Amino acid sequence: MVHVLEFHLGKIKSHNTTTKALLLLFTSVIFSTIAIYFLNTSFLQWPTSFIPGPKCEIFHGKWVPSPQNQPYYYTNQTCHEIFEKQNCIKFGRHDTDFLKWRWKPHRCELPLFDARQFLELLRGKSMAFVGDSVGRNQMQSLLCLLSTVENPIYIDTIDSRHTSRVFRNYSFTVSAFWSPYLVESIETDDYPNNKTKTRLMILHLDKPSSSWRTQIQKFDYVIISATRWFFGPEVYYENDKIIGCHDCQKPNVKDLTMFYGYRKAFETTFKTLLKLENYRGVTVLRTLSPAHFEHGEWNNGGYCNRTSPVLISEMKLEWPDAELYLIQREEFKVAKREGEERGLKFRLLDITDAMVVRPDGHPNHYGHSPEEKVTIADCVHWCLPGPIDSWNQFLLHVVKMEAEEENSVHRKGL
Repeated sequence: MVHVLEFHLGKIKSHNTTTKALLLLFTSVIFSTIAIYFLNTSFLQWPTSFIPGPKCEIFHGKWVPSPQNQPYYYTNQTCHEIFEKQNCIKFGRHDTDFLKWRWKPHRCELPLFDARQFLELLRGKSMAFVGDSVGRNQMQSLLCLLSTVENPIYIDTIDSRHTSRVFRNYSFTVSAFWSPYLVESIETDDYPNNKTKTRLMILHLDKPSSSWRTQIQKFDYVIISATRWFFGPEVYYENDKIIGCHDCQKPNVKDLTMFYGYRKAFETTFKTLLKLENYRGVTVLRTLSPAHFEHGEWNNGGYCNRTSPVLISEMKLEWPDAELYLIQREEFKVAKREGEERGLKFRLLDITDAMVVRPDGHPNHYGHSPEEKVTIADCVHWCLPGPIDSWNQFLLHVVKMEAEEENSVHRKGL
């Protein structure tokens, strides 16, 4: 039995059959009107792009085979932005199985990269990659993905540490700022470690690098990353005074370990962005990209010749990478909290879990011609095309979330 409220209109009561029918019809119309109102003012106004649920873990999941009939986004012949050292197929890599996998997050799906959607979302905006050559590797991946819609145009820059491209039809600018330590660094002629023969660097841990500090305020998105250069010998300065070092082999200078310098570099970078008067961009931390040297280190015969992903149980993030990753996350958490107080956005691009199990994605010895007789394998950078393209799927996800948040704020303001 359906129970409805009794409306007493004069002598008419709900117990009358005709009255009951009319009341049921009236109630149905009211509820239908309410439902249509909420659909029109809420759900139908959300973009049709994927919106993950609360249990979706976009950065945690597994690699699964791609559909057999699914073509790859681009090739080394269709994209002209690939550095020779990451152009693996050009230099003889014949296996292509490493291109036949897609990232499957836990409890949801990660859509394929949509170049046109990316460009539309960033129409009239700008994006900067600040960091080392792996950060530049990601930028080149992005340029290749976007070139399927429009080829970017090179922009002349005064500083050789700064490169820039523009997609004219979308007024979208992509730049890279070479800053492998993020803070001010000075090369020396000292080689304290005869084993690795790596040049000693002076790092001013409390001074952001001039390569990006003076130009970064105008960007809408700033992707921060850095790792591998911190493994070399370094002398640390703060307030223009030596406070310690990492593997510097200098008497009376305390070895603070590279973890100290790494933490301070990210702390200084985030604090600088927080304090810049005119900066209103979204700061994105791209987490540590694992290296995959096996059967030796980079300088004593290590290589990476696998042709497919491995199981999570087979490869895990180990020390010192695990410690560096933890430092990144800790400093990001502090900056994000402070950013919320100041109205600045900090977002995470956590590629680490996904890439730990992709030892197959590096150039190895396919970053140069055999005639060059290069003996050191590259198990740090990533082939293009390759698994690194998934980083920009993650990046598109971040951009979508920002656009949807802006739309939500706009609707509430109406």
